[in-house]
Amino acid sequence: MKAIVYTKYGPPDVLQLEEVPKPVPGDDEVLVKIYATTVFAADCELRGLTRWVMLRPLVRLAVRIIKRRKKQRYLILGQEVAGEIEAVGKEVTRFREGDQVFGWTGLRMGSYAEYICLPEKGILAIKPPNLTYEALW
Repeated sequence: MKAIVYTKYGPPDVLQLEEVPKPVPGDDEVLVKIYATTVFAADCELRGLTRWVMLRPLVRLAVRIIKRRKKQRYLILGQEVAGEIEAVGKEVTRFREGDQVFGWTGLRMGSYAEYICLPEKGILAIKPPNLTYEALW
C-alpha cells in the first residue's frame, strides 16, 4: 500500500510517498480502507518539531517508542480517519466488512495511508448514511 511517511524531522519536504506493508488486523481490530483524513496541526508540529523546545527530547523519545512498537523505520502521521471496513478480526462484534466508519487514531497515528488497523472498541463510529466524507471535516 502507499503511505506518506517521514524518517526525519523538518519542513513538509521530509514527507515521502512510499510503498509500505499493508497492515493485517489482529483478533480485536478492523482494517479500514481510508477514503479521507485531515492534516491536523499536531501532525505538522510533530513532523517539524519546531515548537516547545523544552519538550523536544520527550517528543523524540515518544516517536522512537512508537516506531519501535510498530517495528518500522518511518512514521506515518495522521490522527483522524474516515473510510470503509475491509476486514475484521475474529473477535470483532460491532463492525462488519463494508461498514462506513470515521474516528480518531489516537497516538497510533497512521491515517496518511491507504489502510489502517484500529481496535474495535472506542475509537471508531459508524458514519451516518446522509453524511459525505467531505462533510465530516
